Amino acid sequence: MHNLINQIHCELLPQIQLESLEPHNPIVVHYLPQPWQLLGIGNYAAVVSHPDYGNLVVKIYAPGRPGFEEEVEVYRRLGQHPAFSECFYAGQGFLILKRLQGVTLYDCMHRGIKILPSVIRDIDQALHYARSVGLNPHDVHGKNLMIAQEKGLVVDVSDFLKLEACSAWEDLKRAYYCFYLPVLSRLPMRFPYRLLDLIRAVYRFYRRAWRRDLD
Repeated sequence: MHNLINQIHCELLPQIQLESLEPHNPIVVHYLPQPWQLLGIGNYAAVVSHPDYGNLVVKIYAPGRPGFEEEVEVYRRLGQHPAFSECFYAGQGFLILKRLQGVTLYDCMHRGIKILPSVIRDIDQALHYARSVGLNPHDVHGKNLMIAQEKGLVVDVSDFLKLEACSAWEDLKRAYYCFYLPVLSRLPMRFPYRLLDLIRAVYRFYRRAWRRDLD
């Protein structure tokens, strides 16, 4: 761990170039030094890995973006749980986390990998645990959920301190039991990313419209 921290401070942080152009769109990584590899990007941060530390990832927040202290607190409350990652170190604007390796539910739909009911139950139980330690699961959707060895995992917990209610998981679960399990799971179908992105965009549009109606 000590060597990894040194490499982050001496190699990664001085050279990586990332910025957040808009708070509601993924950040942009302009440059990443070798041999670091980009695993994913979100609206506030990028997740990278080093080939010498295959079981760890580094999450780096873009300059000026909020949420770092809140995510540290979320991981402190979660502690060790098999369905969540774990924070081993928090530096200035970056976290060293346990790497979760698997396939997201979003990619399962794209690749035609069947999502078992046990995966949905695993995630439900994990979110119940999060609530039991004072967290509020928020923005739990197919890109933030993963299957590894037929177990359900929750990948992104950065918004779990937000106070407002979020129906994303209940909506996804309802769609799973009402439509996916009785219909789609029985068909050998693979969904193109363009269609999945369209479905997600339409869902988010109607969810925002529904919130405005409530207000």
